[in-house]
Amino acid sequence: MKKFLSLLLVLAVLPVALLVVITPMDSQKQYIFGLISIGILCLMGLSKKRSISVIMVVMSVLLSTRYIYFRLTQTLHFNSEIETILGMGLFLAEVYVWVMLLLSYLQTVWPLKRELVQLPDDMSLWPTVDVYIPTYNEPLDVVRDTVLAAQCMDYPRDKMKIYLLDDGKRSEFAVFAADAGVGYITRNDNAHAKAGNLNHAMKLTNGELICVFDCDHVATRIFLQATVGGFLKDPKLALVQTPHYFYSPDPFERNLSVGRNIPNEGALFYGPIQQGNDNWNATFFCGSCAVIRRSALEEIGGFAVETVTEDAHTALKMQRLGWGSAFIDIPLAAGLATERLVLHVIQRTRWARGMTQIFRLDNPLFGRGLTIQQRLCYLSAMLYYQFALPRIAFVTAPLAYLLFNLNIIHSSASLVFAYALPHLFLAVYVNSRLNGRFRYSFWGEIYDLVMAFHIALPTMVTMLFPKRGKFNVTDKGGLLDVGYFDFSVVRPHLIIALLLAAGVVAGIVRACAHDYFGVDPRVIVLNVGWGLYSLIFLLAAIAVARETRQTRKTIRIDVDIPVLIHYASGITSRSQTADLSMGGCRIVAPDDRHLTDEIEAIELLLQSGAISIPVQTVASDEQHIRLMFDDIPLSRRRELVRVVLSRADAWIHPPKPQDNPFRSLLTIVRCVFDLFWLTWKSRRETRRLRAQQAAKVAQEESV
Repeated sequence: MKKFLSLLLVLAVLPVALLVVITPMDSQKQYIFGLISIGILCLMGLSKKRSISVIMVVMSVLLSTRYIYFRLTQTLHFNSEIETILGMGLFLAEVYVWVMLLLSYLQTVWPLKRELVQLPDDMSLWPTVDVYIPTYNEPLDVVRDTVLAAQCMDYPRDKMKIYLLDDGKRSEFAVFAADAGVGYITRNDNAHAKAGNLNHAMKLTNGELICVFDCDHVATRIFLQATVGGFLKDPKLALVQTPHYFYSPDPFERNLSVGRNIPNEGALFYGPIQQGNDNWNATFFCGSCAVIRRSALEEIGGFAVETVTEDAHTALKMQRLGWGSAFIDIPLAAGLATERLVLHVIQRTRWARGMTQIFRLDNPLFGRGLTIQQRLCYLSAMLYYQFALPRIAFVTAPLAYLLFNLNIIHSSASLVFAYALPHLFLAVYVNSRLNGRFRYSFWGEIYDLVMAFHIALPTMVTMLFPKRGKFNVTDKGGLLDVGYFDFSVVRPHLIIALLLAAGVVAGIVRACAHDYFGVDPRVIVLNVGWGLYSLIFLLAAIAVARETRQTRKTIRIDVDIPVLIHYASGITSRSQTADLSMGGCRIVAPDDRHLTDEIEAIELLLQSGAISIPVQTVASDEQHIRLMFDDIPLSRRRELVRVVLSRADAWIHPPKPQDNPFRSLLTIVRCVFDLFWLTWKSRRETRRLRAQQAAKVAQEESV
């Protein structure tokens, strides 16, 4: 009955919606209609109800569809072939954005807040779990703590086996595995990269469930207890995915002056998008921090090897056969983000190629087994990585008029703006309301612009030749002693930025002398504004290439643990830690003895016992003492991992403040200002050092 009433409501509203979309208006009436729509939206925004959010989504869809209909029916008239090519390219880019807007609303308007399923009290009923940690060329320093953290998971020892899957076939890894007491698996070749490595391990193990961690992802103690219960409750559940949380800053967080104040780039996907996918039983397997039922994997022939994104393709195959999936929105493990922008580009290029391969080889729109909602969720993910050409089209479109006087939108400036204003305003406002704690307004444009010029060609080639290309591993755990500006990554951005700057200057000149040039000043103003907008975001993307120093190898977390300080004189003092990492700690100075007496070791007083760690003093003052740990035995390091990295609440932090679109835009402008300020400051410092060096040389020569 409820479905029947819903259908009647849709049929009743459909004619009204159609009128909203197709009714033509002149610029004055469209301005009034748009402003009324914006006013209604702002009034509804005062309510926080989910039902109001759904109505706002419907309004946004209608106004955006109205804009696309206007563009289709009134603006696609051109005077030359080049204008036709450029104009149709821009229109298709806008259609792409409209489609992605609709798909994103499908994914995020109904997020599923899944609760944890408790395991039964009788541990004999708990399933057996094989923990796989695949590695290829990563250093042992990165992999070691991942293995030790896996050993710290609270799960019966006789029901959990940990395996280090070493495709690098390195002797030191075999020795470490033996010392740590975990299984070590290697193979004769590296066929199918990570997927092949996992499939080979499946043949040699027999756990009912398979838990996968990338070699830099350290699990919290409760990981298995929080994820395994669902498999007992639902025999058709194949996958439980948890967020990828990164405890080191990515290039955007580290290189931009305001990077730490904005949500992480992946927060939107590992928040509302995956929660929305979960609502439609379309949770993506993300390659790590997940548990999978072995029988489901065996039914599809193991991890997918046809594409370089074996994770999402594996989930798609299982869901085609009717298996269920789940997403738990709690960070239960943490890993290392890409350290440098060039590595970030390489990683995202592989993801773009892989999703394009799936689109070509196993398109979710076709084939059996998926619901309409599942097909659309996967389509959204695959189409997203085709953003390169639309982004390039948007950012370069003003140049057509400003530099070459080409009209690629056949309409008056006032009419275009009247239709575009409500479309853009509602899209920004509604997305900010739905996802504002996970992705701040306009920041998605920066993330995409950084990548657009690099993934455009790979995605086009993959679309034509889907079997080309190979899997590449993203380097993790690197350090950067000296900061630098990576021109190689943003060279195309710099070229387009210079052209836009020239176009803006040319447009201002033409606007000031519009009578002489015989042009409509409103058209020039529209294109100059568009060019300035594009230039701001290009410069913000360029700012990400200013690589800052990365000298700290381990992350410090705030934790208060009782500690005994052992001095060289034999005296012992009691204190507590201010922060702690796998490489050292900062402790509260109990007195001023550390200023004269050397500290040889400390003891962390834990509930499980005391850990004695030899240390060296790095720095100290009257309030705190900074210490660096010396090499410690594996058993002690495992206990340290339990304290620092494997605490149940280690990665649970309060969410970011709710987004304010206007403030977010000002923050991006600040990033641009900081780019120029820091560049000028750096050059001034370089000139000063060169002058000092020249003066020193001159003085030595005179002597």
